[in-house]
Amino acid sequence: MNHIHHDGHTHDHAAFDAAKLDALVARAFGDLSAGYGGIMISLGNRLGLYKAMAGAGPLTALQVADRARCAERYVREWLNSQVAGGYVAFHPDSNTYELTREQAMVLADEDSPAFFPTAWAVPASMWADEDKAVEAFRTGKGIAWGDHDGRLSCGVASFYRNAYKASLVSQWLPALDGVVDKLNAGGLVADIGCGHGHSTVLMADAFPASQFRGFDNHQASLVEARKVAGEAGVADRASFSEARADTYPGTGYDLICFFDALHDMGDPVAAAEHAAQALAPDGAVMLVEPFANDRVEDNVSAVARLYYAASTTICVAHSIADGGHLVLGAQAGEARLAEVFRKAGFTRFRRAFETPFNLILEARL
Repeated sequence: MNHIHHDGHTHDHAAFDAAKLDALVARAFGDLSAGYGGIMISLGNRLGLYKAMAGAGPLTALQVADRARCAERYVREWLNSQVAGGYVAFHPDSNTYELTREQAMVLADEDSPAFFPTAWAVPASMWADEDKAVEAFRTGKGIAWGDHDGRLSCGVASFYRNAYKASLVSQWLPALDGVVDKLNAGGLVADIGCGHGHSTVLMADAFPASQFRGFDNHQASLVEARKVAGEAGVADRASFSEARADTYPGTGYDLICFFDALHDMGDPVAAAEHAAQALAPDGAVMLVEPFANDRVEDNVSAVARLYYAASTTICVAHSIADGGHLVLGAQAGEARLAEVFRKAGFTRFRRAFETPFNLILEARL
């Protein structure tokens, strides 16, 4: 049986499965729609439109526009895009729009662990850097973290900040053997690849008896980290300096942390070896990595796709720029990570905790 397509041509029906094609086209269109929607979410965040609606109950488009000091005609069209995407509720009888409590947690509350808008800065940076990615693919060369569009570091920092805020002190650290007791008594902690310092500052705030040192080789991030520590009132206990993961100063660390950073490094084994030398005799390494199963066929999900995509243009690219001795990628999985630490002389390695987005792993000598 032949099937007439929209272009008027007949194609041999045996050549493909029409139902599978339709399903794939539907998926592709859904993805395209989501990409358009991301721009709308970013605009809503930057213009304060979600904040203007949060907790206010039903509002007309004009009321939302007035509250956010924006032009009503644009706001009305934007609101309708939000209704179409399921991000804003619409009341036809009163022609009003409402941001529900749950929607506000995802879109308006910057301190909510479910807050998402700033994460859209990452794909924006990936599009902006597309030519660099094309060049990297063709040459095999790397792209250093600092050579990316500026939205990348901001998007990554704000995306992870809330996940750390929700889980680091309450769940992840307590999952490690005896670490919380040490930090309460007064320990020394290194945060390797600290970025904007959100993880370092959260720990410093929770454990006033301990000292925290953040290390990163991205100068602009360190400037931001010092600002974050100052605003949190922990600058006396959280210091930040420029250093590589395999040469940072100090020994006797009770805890060495790698927050979503080890897989970006050009030589993760060297970083693990340096950690082995810098640890106190009974110290621990906390390795937080993007969640991944060990086999490709077990990493078929929305989370895995996001991580593989970011890894392609960001993590792999940075690892290659950083020397490329072992390019793990963001979906390394527990077995490959365990092998890195085994090569560095660690004898114990275990999964202490997991979330849909992260593996929390503990390594000891």
